[in-house]
Amino acid sequence: MQPTEVSRAVASAVSTASALGLKVDDAVVLQNSNKLTVHLLPCDSLARIAPLAHQVAQFEIELAGQLAETESPAVALEPRVPPRVYERDGFAVTFWSYHASVTPAIASADYGDALRRLHIGMRKIDTTTPHFTDRVAEAQRLLASRHQTPELPDADREFLNGMLKSLKSSIVDCGAKEQLLHGEPHPGNVLGTKFGPLFIDLETCCRGPIEFDLAHVPEAVIEHYPDVDQVLLGKCRALVLVMVAAWRWDADDQFPDGRRWADQFIRTLRKGAPWPSLDAMARHLADL
Repeated sequence: MQPTEVSRAVASAVSTASALGLKVDDAVVLQNSNKLTVHLLPCDSLARIAPLAHQVAQFEIELAGQLAETESPAVALEPRVPPRVYERDGFAVTFWSYHASVTPAIASADYGDALRRLHIGMRKIDTTTPHFTDRVAEAQRLLASRHQTPELPDADREFLNGMLKSLKSSIVDCGAKEQLLHGEPHPGNVLGTKFGPLFIDLETCCRGPIEFDLAHVPEAVIEHYPDVDQVLLGKCRALVLVMVAAWRWDADDQFPDGRRWADQFIRTLRKGAPWPSLDAMARHLADL
């Protein structure tokens, strides 16, 4: 979210929460990306705010409610207010239970077990969601638009497009069993709480093979997740790296140091298999 919008978004969340009976004297911004995540005090609630034109909040609300019924390890909605999307001043506001992180790092075994239980819970949910190939198509449209990716060199544009097309076909042709997925269960989307690991940010949920989700997690976590197709995992890892590389070239991308990420991802992809996990790439870039 642009800096000029942040204060308006926070004010929208505070006024909405107050109108719902939550006491708010302070608001601490925890994350600013495509949406704003704010800790409201002293009511100890979490507000997520997004521009009305760019949000899938209703989908998240419905899915969170169903996951709670399956006792899946996902952050729940705020129980003190009606579970709905609140629209105010051009923003969509949703309220969630706040959980403080109680551990600097989640043990790989706990991470793997939580993701397995999340997948089990998701198999019980019957809802309409995008397919992972829809997310691939979004990346393809981004690469096809020189207006949206003006700084992307032609050679890299052609390379990424070719990889997206071939990897999508190869993964679909595997005929692997598909189910509802988190979509991006990387370490940034899982909290180490007193209740154990809890997954957040459900807007990326889609259908596909579990290996698509596993492509986002640290290598050590894979050892604690049963029955992984290692060949398919490798293809999914490559696909995720290509998609992330494409997103980093978006002219509207607000990811910190995004261009450096884009360059490094393309260099890695050009080296060929074996493909590193997204987490391994993130750690590598943090060390450079």
